[in-house]
Amino acid sequence: MKNKILSTYCKNEEFALFYLGQMGFIVKHREKYLLIDGYLSDYVDTHCSNALVKWERSYPAPISPKALDFIDAVFCTHAHFDHADPETIGGLLSVNQKAIFYVGGALLNTLLSYGVPRARIVVLPENSTVTLWEDVSVRAIPAAHETLLRDENGNALTVGFRFTLGENSLFHAGDGCPYEGLSSLIGKTDIVILPINGRDAHRTQVLDIIGCFHPEEAVSLSKSIGARLTVPAHFDLYRVNGADPDYFASCHDSIYPEGAYHIFAPGDELILPC
Repeated sequence: MKNKILSTYCKNEEFALFYLGQMGFIVKHREKYLLIDGYLSDYVDTHCSNALVKWERSYPAPISPKALDFIDAVFCTHAHFDHADPETIGGLLSVNQKAIFYVGGALLNTLLSYGVPRARIVVLPENSTVTLWEDVSVRAIPAAHETLLRDENGNALTVGFRFTLGENSLFHAGDGCPYEGLSSLIGKTDIVILPINGRDAHRTQVLDIIGCFHPEEAVSLSKSIGARLTVPAHFDLYRVNGADPDYFASCHDSIYPEGAYHIFAPGDELILPC
């Protein structure tokens, strides 16, 4: 997959998305590479399975962490291992001396415990725009997973990231659920990546699996911010906490027929805008 990423050609105002599974994506824009919520190991399987829940990946990671020497910026939305994975981060650090890590304040100590040097971590202030490099910026937006929680310093435990990439905008929700005011915080955005695995009392109260947007909610959010393209994610890696992409598609056709969506398979790429 590394060769495909590096050889993919994008015009000046285009960018490419590569799907890694769960909420993991690589973004390529003008020969710069962003890794968002990369989970490229079986850490959850080996460390989180118990008598009630057996975590088992449905497919292998499409790229190795030790192939990520080309990544320029790493973004992690929150501390769950399938979004901030110690093995993915450790593997990347072993081959990459340039990548800068961008996180909300609640994740700083987690990254330090994984061995990320403090000088390579940028803590993003909530709802403030930070420039990464020319024509590329990011804004961290608090996320509710399932509720909007904060640490002892007032930092949101979970965030989403809204990127400006030249003339295009992209929102990656991380894990989250709707809450009042979220659409206004995101604002008009071209492409949105949203988890669609939903939530229910059994998963939350019995299995200790914290949920995300229902498909209907994800589509409604996309419509409310005028997204041209909705990308569903967090539905295919773990069956115990997955969702039916066909149901998402039917929801989109019903709720937001004037919009578009794209359902990725692991390792797929998409050049945007399309």
